[in-house]
Amino acid sequence: MVPWFEPPALHLGPVTLQGFGLVAALGVFLALQVAAAASRRRGLDPRPLRDFAVWGVVAGIAGGHAVHLLAYHPEELADPRRVLQFWEGLSSYGGLLGGTVAAAIWFRARRVRLSDYADPLALGLASGWGVARIGCFLVHDHPGSRTTFPLAVRFPGGARHDLGLYDALVLLTLAAILVALFRRRRLERRLLPLLGVAYGTSRFLLDFLRARDLPYSDPRYLGWTPAQYASVALVAWGAWRLARPVPPAASAPPAVPETGPVPGAPGPTGAPCA
Repeated sequence: MVPWFEPPALHLGPVTLQGFGLVAALGVFLALQVAAAASRRRGLDPRPLRDFAVWGVVAGIAGGHAVHLLAYHPEELADPRRVLQFWEGLSSYGGLLGGTVAAAIWFRARRVRLSDYADPLALGLASGWGVARIGCFLVHDHPGSRTTFPLAVRFPGGARHDLGLYDALVLLTLAAILVALFRRRRLERRLLPLLGVAYGTSRFLLDFLRARDLPYSDPRYLGWTPAQYASVALVAWGAWRLARPVPPAASAPPAVPETGPVPGAPGPTGAPCA
């Protein structure tokens, strides 16, 4: 079994940095770098992704905290301090929702086709989210039910599933699969809905392992957690997108050969090449 541990906080003068925040920031950075590199590999300009990054993070935090308050712990709405302390409660699906809405608005406003960046975004999202989930594992804020499973964590009071660990393993595995498909040019322009179906299915099943016997446990609505309802919606969206015809890629200017003369261009003597 995995031993219980808590990484120490990093104190920089008056600022205290917790392990989760540091790893989550690393996940955002990795997501951007992976998506930008994948965009360049497909001949796309990565600048729209970089320009959108800050807006996406802000919208993701806002959406994550809003869903935490509304769907998970509405009792905290009575305390203005808890409402304003956005770092005290974040829903990953809420962050995904906030980032998605912001992306749709931002890319449309700048007349950039978001669908052209879908595959790079899938690679960045899976890898960055997987790293961020390692941060959840480090602070053990997703405890599960008691178990003797070999990957269980020895929580104080007994071994339990750690959903942060499981989610990180799932997402990083999916990231590796998506990278392999991307490099082989398989399922082009379908990797984002594929990620939605695969992750949504795994998250729906894993949430049945969440603790019910601890304070601050996730609420259930008709037996399901809020994340399970979101997972069903994500799988439905992914399946719908996979069933639709692949949209054509945006037209791009013809590529210029890296070597050799260009037809019609001046030759070494000043005359056009044949």
